[in-house]
Amino acid sequence: MGFKRWDSVALEHIRPTEGYKKPVQEGTVTLRSVKSYYVGGTSVTMSGLPVLNRQIVPAAAARIVDMNGSYIVGQLYVQEYRLAEPRCPYPILLWHGGGMCGSQWEATPDGRDGWLWHFLRMGFDVLVSDGPERGRSPWLVRDGERGDPPVYRSREEAWSIFRIGEPGTYADEPAARKPYGGQQFPVDAFDLFAKQFVPRWLGHMDLELSAYMALVREVGPCIIVGHSQGGGYALQLAQKCPELVQAVVAIEPTGMPDRADGAKAPQLFLWGDYIACSEIWSSYRHTAQAFLSELGQHVQTSEIDLPGLGIRGNSHFMMLDRNSKDIAGLVGQWLQHRFQIHTN
Repeated sequence: MGFKRWDSVALEHIRPTEGYKKPVQEGTVTLRSVKSYYVGGTSVTMSGLPVLNRQIVPAAAARIVDMNGSYIVGQLYVQEYRLAEPRCPYPILLWHGGGMCGSQWEATPDGRDGWLWHFLRMGFDVLVSDGPERGRSPWLVRDGERGDPPVYRSREEAWSIFRIGEPGTYADEPAARKPYGGQQFPVDAFDLFAKQFVPRWLGHMDLELSAYMALVREVGPCIIVGHSQGGGYALQLAQKCPELVQAVVAIEPTGMPDRADGAKAPQLFLWGDYIACSEIWSSYRHTAQAFLSELGQHVQTSEIDLPGLGIRGNSHFMMLDRNSKDIAGLVGQWLQHRFQIHTN
């Protein structure tokens, strides 16, 4: 399956060799503030639940537990890093993928700096989110409303769907695992990576989109870097909030919008390796490619196919791969070009 690269003029500044080996210059990080807060959410009332008599504190008497009452549900957790002297007027919002939380941006499982740090060093303010019902964003069991139980991702499934190795090549014994040849993911740290997996409830797209929209409106004009499901949400918000979303970087996005004519922001799609080895990812990319083709009729679009640049071995989690700093550099170059950001 062949894929077209859009906006080749805009990508000329990204050299397949020079741009990869010499990513955008990074500087010293001097922070003005670090804070966290919650955005979005709606009020719900629970009634008709049984009143329980439960021991709450060890070695203490049981007490009445009455969970009937009012709650806030669907809020999103944000950790905000503001630089003393940002080089770009627009902050970067980092949105994680399905079954994950914001920790995927903070550090790699083998202990290297994450994209949070790299973008701060490039001169961007950065906000990392935990989507609703993920990480530090709470969830609430609403009697009779939730429906199906949450889904969980096993290590076996993650190994194949994240394109670390072929299906059936995962083993509990690390030495027996067989990754793809040339794999960039730090395979020795796969079990540490698996500790990040969180459950998710399907069918909550409206709830999640509502929280992300509240975040964009709270922050104002911004750049969204979204991965997988988060990339799909970024593309949705570019359509819903065109006056606020200044650019989108969609890293192997899933869940394309129904329309492509509402966005105004330039958009960059990134793709890693081994996609042809996965029927699922071949299908996801085909769908995304059709959307990108239509999107290119309305806004400036760019696409970076890493193997096409001679950069091979990247998994679905390129922000965690061994060459993650270099990939962040390619994104940084594209943003520099778009917003005329100077590093000195």
